[in-house]
Amino acid sequence: MKAEIHPKYYPEAKVSCACGAVFAVGSTKPELNIEICGNCHPFYTGAEKIVDTAGRVERFKSKMAKKSSAPKTKKTSKRKK
Repeated sequence: MKAEIHPKYYPEAKVSCACGAVFAVGSTKPELNIEICGNCHPFYTGAEKIVDTAGRVERFKSKMAKKSSAPKTKKTSKRKK
């Protein structure tokens, strides 16, 4: 390995999950924050969990509601023949 080009490696980096689980892994960052881990992932728990970051579902629903309530207009093209 070349000297002084690699990031510092933390063999006991602390990982904190949104569910409250805390464990250690090797990483180039000393601390990591995650939303889903093996303790709360739906595949392992069998329970359904919806992860909605930044209100994406609400934004989509409001966009669809605006689209369905807007009056339909007919576009005409001005093509030369």
